[in-house]
This record gives sequence, structure tokens and C-alpha cells, in this order.
Amino acid sequence: MGTPEQMEKVYECVDALVDFAHRHLKLDERDDDWAHNRLLALLPLDGYAPTSATAGDAPVSTMLHDFCDAAVQAGLFASEESGAYADAVMGILTPRPSQVQDDFLAVERESDSMKAMQWLYDLCVNDSYVKRAQLEANPRFESHGLVVTINTAKPEFKNMAKAASGNSVAGGYPLCTICHANEGFAGRAKSSLRTIPVNLDGESWFWQFSPYGYFNQHGICVNDEHTPMHVDRSTFVKLLDFVDRFPGYFLGCNAALPRIGGSVLAHDHYQGGGERLPMHTAQAWCTFSTGVEDAIVEILDWPGTAVRVVSKSRERIVEISDAIRQSWVSYENAQIGILPEDEDGRRSAVSPSLIITERGYEMSLIFRNNAVSEEFPEGVFHAHPEFWPVKQEPIGLIEAQGLFILPGRLITQLAAIEDALVNGEELPSQLEEFSMVWDELQRQLGDDRSANRVHEAVQDELGSVCFRILENTAVFKTKELTVEFLENLGFVKE
Repeated sequence: MGTPEQMEKVYECVDALVDFAHRHLKLDERDDDWAHNRLLALLPLDGYAPTSATAGDAPVSTMLHDFCDAAVQAGLFASEESGAYADAVMGILTPRPSQVQDDFLAVERESDSMKAMQWLYDLCVNDSYVKRAQLEANPRFESHGLVVTINTAKPEFKNMAKAASGNSVAGGYPLCTICHANEGFAGRAKSSLRTIPVNLDGESWFWQFSPYGYFNQHGICVNDEHTPMHVDRSTFVKLLDFVDRFPGYFLGCNAALPRIGGSVLAHDHYQGGGERLPMHTAQAWCTFSTGVEDAIVEILDWPGTAVRVVSKSRERIVEISDAIRQSWVSYENAQIGILPEDEDGRRSAVSPSLIITERGYEMSLIFRNNAVSEEFPEGVFHAHPEFWPVKQEPIGLIEAQGLFILPGRLITQLAAIEDALVNGEELPSQLEEFSMVWDELQRQLGDDRSANRVHEAVQDELGSVCFRILENTAVFKTKELTVEFLENLGFVKE
């Protein structure tokens, strides 16, 4: 037990957190004593002296930091236990899942579905499940038509085996990191996780926001059943059902094959949220008629291989998208290294992504293939080795659509490169793997080595590398091959 002064600071933090829950988490004043006592039992304390402390305007991240710091100073728990205690505190103060779901439906009935999603997102920020303060601290900029971020919170998994290991669960409960059983599970710091049910093509799914989201209101839609990821005709129906209910969001999914994105392949799920990614606004390189008046297919002006089906008709979207999918997964062209399957199973799949615009439904289909070779054992259509110092991880749905999530180590590595360029020094010996990046920066900079110019050049170089990585993922290296593919389906170039 700490000194009286230290304990008073703990009590002030407890009072401030309860006041915050009144203001932002719908804690009923009738539950005031109950909330205080549950927090005291957590520490554990058998005594308490009320203070006049209130939440003020401080964000929840600051309040939890102050609470943990005060408790550590008072000897109530060790510093390394702070994360677990902060999670437990917010699990106590966050409304029960049933109340959250009832309140969400009430907002949806009284207003609309997108306002309900905004309400849920705000709740998840206020209960600290969404780490907005950390997200806002991540560098983010636009370059070469892409959005590039450096995520300091996300661990770097350089291949699918490590990614799968990083998302595995020991002990069998929950079965994986995204199962519904994670809601409120302290073992994975999910005490304040709250979800809402979503019906997709007659199946029970649920939506949750991502704690370290890559873009505005980034979340995942997850099958209630722990069933493997797959993309079939029903997938397109499910995406349509989701955007019909939440028209301000996009929703898409990974290709459900190893090495081409998706670190959780054991559990069917989609990704989406409230931001248009660069591919969503990419221009059409050329357009095809489909034989019906209310549907067209576009080849996108995009470094990866992607087409877009546009129609106001759900039925047309499903029919055409699935025809393209089936044709691609059975496509064979040995001259360019495309086989539909090998001894390891199926090779080709699509990553669909759906939005609603004034034109109607827009279903983007990204063609993916997970072939390997002696030259490219991590994947022929994967980031090639010269780009690995910047990005070695598999390119999943979000990055294939133009939002790159680069590893946090780059912050210090690039800072050292910038310093060396500004000071006229050589590439630091510990960063020799960046020799290609260094040489390209040298050619780009010329004689202007001011700090601002160097920083701009580094951002431009990162965008250039990411663009070339997307070119690596392209299964058709020319647009003419994509034209030929669509014409074989009976579509007519306009």
C-alpha cells in the first residue's frame, strides 16, 4: 500500500474514470457505487476516500496512463502489468454487449445505419478498444497515387507462416483471434471489445472495429461459425447485403489462399470501413459492354491486375462477378507462369471489394495468384526481394487497393538514411540492405540536400517502391492480356 498522498492520487484517477464513463460510456448514475467498487476490487483495495476529481477533456488514453502510473507508484501492481489492468478497467466501465447491441439498433431505427456505425465507433474509441491516439501518431502520406502509412503498433510478419503463428491461439479458446468468443476475453486484452450482429445471405455474422485500424473506421465482418475463408458466388451476395445496410462503407475480402494476404485463413471474414481507398477511385483504362444494358466491366488503370463491374442491379453484379471469378480460377497460361493449380492445390483466386456510388454498385475484382518458383520462393506475384527492406510481408486486400502498411522499424531506419543524405555521409553500414533505395535517392536529389527536400524525396521513393510492388503482384503484366481475358468471356470492348 502506498502513502496517503499516493493513494489519494489513485482515488482521484478512479473517480475521474467513473466520471468519464458517465459522460461517454452511458454508465447509469444508479451504478456509480457499483462501478467504484468493481474498480477497487480489481486493485484490490478494501478502502476508498471519495475525491472531487472529474474527467475533464482528457482522452481515455491519457486517463488510463495516469491511472496505471498512480497505481504503480502506490505499489498496487507492477509497471509491466499496466496493459492488462487498463484493459480490465475499461471492461468494467464499458456497457455489456447486449446493451451495446440494443443501443446500436435504437440509433439505426431513429436515424440511419451510418449514424449507428459512427456511434459504435465513438464508443469503441472512448472505451479504448480502438487505439486512436496511437493510430493518429502513425506517419501517413500520399505518393504515386497510393497512400503510405508506417504502423508502429503492428508487428512485422515477413511471411505467411510467421503471420499465421502471430495470429494463433494456444489452448484452443478462443479458436482463433477473430472468433466471437474473443468479446470480453481478457486473455487477449479484449475486455472492452464490443460487436454487433450482421445478417449476410441468411447467415449470422458480426462486425467489430479493429483496434489498430489502417484507415478511418477500419473493421472486420466475421462469420459466427469458425469456418475457413473462401470466395464463391455467395461472397458477392454477402458483400451486397452489407453495403445495402451500410452504404457509406466498402467491404471486401482477401483471396483466401496462402502467400497473397490474409493472416487468418482459418476463419471466414471480410474487411472494410468508412474510407475510399485509392483503387476505389482509379480511372477506367477501358470499358466493356456485357450484353445487358445495365452492366459494364472496366479494366482499371492500376498497377495490379484489377477489373470493376458496375451495375445498379444486384443480380447483374453477382452474375458477372462470379463469371469472371470462375474464369480466372480455371485460367491457364504457362507462358506467363499462370497455372490454375499444382501439387499444393489451387493457385488462383480473386479479392473482391464493393462500394456504392452514384453509378450503382461497383465490385472491384483483383486477380491474385500464389505461384512460387526457384527465383521467387516467397511468391512470383509477391514483393520481389529488392523491395524487402521496405516491405516483405504478403500484400493483402488493403494494400492491393493502394493503402500500404509499412513496418514501424522504418521510422528509425529512414531517419538514419535522411540524416546521412543531409550530412553528405555514406549509407550507414547497418542499413546496407537499403542500397537500391539509397542509389535511387542519390539520383533523385542531385545537389539539393536540405532536410525538407530529402524528406520529400524519401516519401516519394517509398511511394515508388510500393507502386512497383503492386506491379509485382500483377498477374497480367500488360493491359492487353486483361483485354484478351475479358473478350474470351464474351465482353465487348467499347
